[in-house]
Amino acid sequence: MPKDPVERFLAALDPEHREAVGAKPREEQEQLAAAWERELEADDELDTLDELSPVAAEAEAARRVLDRGTG
Repeated sequence: MPKDPVERFLAALDPEHREAVGAKPREEQEQLAAAWERELEADDELDTLDELSPVAAEAEAARRVLDRGTG
């Protein structure tokens, strides 16, 4: 499993979004990865999902971050 937050975030994305985010400047990728990590830490629903499927929880958090369009 990658240790770099950006690599972990990119791995949680579906292939289409991974390519689009991968083409963004590194600074923007880092902002999105930070928002993704905050989403994972803050949402209790994701904690429950993480117990069942960590991959699904990471993918859901990534989807939420991209849907919000925040960094």
